[in-house]
Amino acid sequence: MDRNERVHREAVNLWRALSADPPPPGLRGTMLLDAALHLKNADAYDRLHSPHLRPSQISRPR
Repeated sequence: MDRNERVHREAVNLWRALSADPPPPGLRGTMLLDAALHLKNADAYDRLHSPHLRPSQISRPR
């Protein structure tokens, strides 16, 4: 799997986590990722799901 396919899969997963609607047709990869990040609840999405990490152990960009 190349980089573009990994980006596309991550974008689809992000879209599905944020919206009950299917991803827009014709958008792939970075274009779909950009559209997903403009959904009104995108700031609630968190990729890190681990029972071994506490929020205080996660360093995020500012």
